[in-house]
Amino acid sequence: MLRPLSSLLLLAGMLLLADAVCTLVWQEPVSAIYGRVQQGRLDQRLAELEKAKPGGTERRLLSRMHSSRQRLAFSARALDRRAKPGDPLGRILMNRIGLSTVMVAGTDGSSLRRGPGHYPGTPLPGAGGTVGIAGHRTTYGAPFRGLDRLRRGDPIELQMPYGRFTYRVERTRIVPPTATWVTQRVGYDRLILSACHPLYSAAKRIVVFARLVQERPRRDRIA
Repeated sequence: MLRPLSSLLLLAGMLLLADAVCTLVWQEPVSAIYGRVQQGRLDQRLAELEKAKPGGTERRLLSRMHSSRQRLAFSARALDRRAKPGDPLGRILMNRIGLSTVMVAGTDGSSLRRGPGHYPGTPLPGAGGTVGIAGHRTTYGAPFRGLDRLRRGDPIELQMPYGRFTYRVERTRIVPPTATWVTQRVGYDRLILSACHPLYSAAKRIVVFARLVQERPRRDRIA
């Protein structure tokens, strides 16, 4: 009886060690599988959202607006109002770190397990102001693991159902978790990305600040 038990304990120990090594060099594997499954579902839902046309009332209101800027802002606020925590909003791309992933509404624990989450209280791209997005660095797909590799001038693109928005990284700062000033409005439209810092710790936050440099409306959605 002792021999099978010792073998079982040895196997369990090896699995735990393998999990720890995998987490250190890559990310936590169990939550990574969960995150990948969730992203697959979000991909499908986002595709449906991108195909959907504005309702009759929205179309009439959009037709009365004279500039694409106004229509972008209206579409952004409309999507923000409809979205519930965990719902897909758009896709975030960062070529520097090889990231292309669906972002969701909300930064609660359940939402962040699905993907990077949009800070409630900050606008969506197009509405003007500071867009805030948070994400994990070591678990649930670790979408923001490579934030510290971003460099000044690197592009960050947010692909929304109503438009495409390109930002350029300006700087990166390490701040305490209480630094809520990072989401405040400034004199231009910007994006902030935040995650726990350092890796495997929630003692501080790494925050990337990026400035909006280009916006391209989807004509079939806001015309």
